[in-house]
Amino acid sequence: MPNNVVNNFKIRSELNPKLWQNDKLRSEVRTILLKIAVDVIKSLELETSLDDITFTGSLANYNYSKYSDIDLHIILNFNVIDENETLVRDFLLAKKTLWNYMHEIKIRGAEVEIYFENIGDPHHSTGIYSVLDNNWIKKPLPSDPDTIIDLHAVMQKANDLISQINYVISLPIEDKLETIETLQAKIKRMRKCGLETEGEYSVENLAFKVLRNEGHIRRLWDEAIKTEDELLSLESIQ
Repeated sequence: MPNNVVNNFKIRSELNPKLWQNDKLRSEVRTILLKIAVDVIKSLELETSLDDITFTGSLANYNYSKYSDIDLHIILNFNVIDENETLVRDFLLAKKTLWNYMHEIKIRGAEVEIYFENIGDPHHSTGIYSVLDNNWIKKPLPSDPDTIIDLHAVMQKANDLISQINYVISLPIEDKLETIETLQAKIKRMRKCGLETEGEYSVENLAFKVLRNEGHIRRLWDEAIKTEDELLSLESIQ
């Protein structure tokens, strides 16, 4: 249950030693991440311009837990793909979602989650590591172990969103898809706002992690795909 996830949010005194050594990404980990990124880019079957491959999120920071995954960002110049940036974003979002759904790659127990990012897009994280250049872009600072995380507020927000997810999944099929998409956008805005205002330890970001780690984000996405398939299906000829 969410309580178990929330209780694993702790401020660590060192980066995860399974992935890092002397503040550098372990060579064997870096090699695998580079291979994953190359495979993902090849799967696009498009002319692209790679700017960087970055590792970010809690495993590039001091607030990791056993639920943390590796956020691998592939930074491209979207204009090289097409002048219509909205079209490119939608295409890459679909590709990213499908890739993450179809693959379950783990490195030292941490699942790899890939993202596409456009050159110049703001990225709100206190730890960003260039896998391509093997250097920190933004090095995280060891946090005060006594940093207070408002676990009650995190639980409250997470439980409220879980209730909303349960509600939209229970809706009649004709009302479901649009409502799911609205809730997905709301959750995305919530996390972005939390990261921009209070950073990694914001209530909003930690609540999002509860949802993700407990499988509710995946459940919502699966329901959207299932609903769309049902709406496009024709069962019988009358």
